[in-house]
Amino acid sequence: MTSLSSIAMSAYTDLVRLLRDEAVSGVKGKPTLKQRGDKAYWYAARRVGHDTRFFYIGEDNEETRGRIDRIEELQETAKERQAERSRLVRLLRAEGMTPTDRATGSILSAMAAAGTFRLGGTIVGTNAFRLFEGELGVRLPLGGMANTGDIDIAQFQKLSVALQDKVDPGLAETFSVLKFDPLPGLDPGRTWRWAQGGSGQLVEFLTPAFGEETIRALPALGVNAQALNYLNFLIAEPIHAAAIYRSGILVQVPRPERYAIHKLIIADRRRDGAGSLKAVKDREQAEFLIETLAEDRPDDLSQAYITAQDVGPRWREHIANSLDRMPETRAILSRL
Repeated sequence: MTSLSSIAMSAYTDLVRLLRDEAVSGVKGKPTLKQRGDKAYWYAARRVGHDTRFFYIGEDNEETRGRIDRIEELQETAKERQAERSRLVRLLRAEGMTPTDRATGSILSAMAAAGTFRLGGTIVGTNAFRLFEGELGVRLPLGGMANTGDIDIAQFQKLSVALQDKVDPGLAETFSVLKFDPLPGLDPGRTWRWAQGGSGQLVEFLTPAFGEETIRALPALGVNAQALNYLNFLIAEPIHAAAIYRSGILVQVPRPERYAIHKLIIADRRRDGAGSLKAVKDREQAEFLIETLAEDRPDDLSQAYITAQDVGPRWREHIANSLDRMPETRAILSRL
């Protein structure tokens, strides 16, 4: 395990902060607070024709309110922040942080511009694992565990409905411009996967299931999604991350400790078997993250492990089955 330098860690933290500033300053309209159930959310109210359109800014908290209070200042300093973000990206590249490849970066950039991550879309799978480098301050291992051609985006269906906002332009239009074609599924007319000819890139949309794993609509993203059990644990309490591409892209990823424990569950649930290449990759990612987190964030890791174990016997069984193949990782978790 090789740590990033303190210079790189500071630069990454600054980049995420500047990208979050940009996300607020780029939304034009009067800030308006709306209550949705037991939570409150900030929107920008803007006239569109004869109607008022509400553009989602973020969940109501001290950090969001602070940025809204500074919105005029942020709008006035947009060019300076752009230059500073570019400088920070150059610095991070020079410090050896892994950049996002061009194909993935162009897709993430287009989805971010449409509002995918602003509206709660969360990158899951190996592309999320690759984005933990700056968050954890360690260099990712080279090899199969960090290689992927897929971009998996997850969102809670209830959140997608409750936000009452949507991506613009629509993701189907965005993917068409990027030369992606919808892939047919078992449910005609309900597309949840797109493939890019030539590059081999695949974009998939997912949502948590609590029983039957069906295809469900995500109205905020304007797509359908494959519902999967156990996904709710993974995408609860997501965090912001910066993709190192151009002047940086603000995205959303799972918490690394939840990602690690979720991989233990998924490795045992693989339909092609717990000994498949994908299951091996799941366990390798979990092993790396658990080793890293046990050193730097043991309390976070312990809490995620306990939370998953407390859900029920099926969860404990999947975790235990994976740990049977990972004695060193089991020993680390037992010492927490």
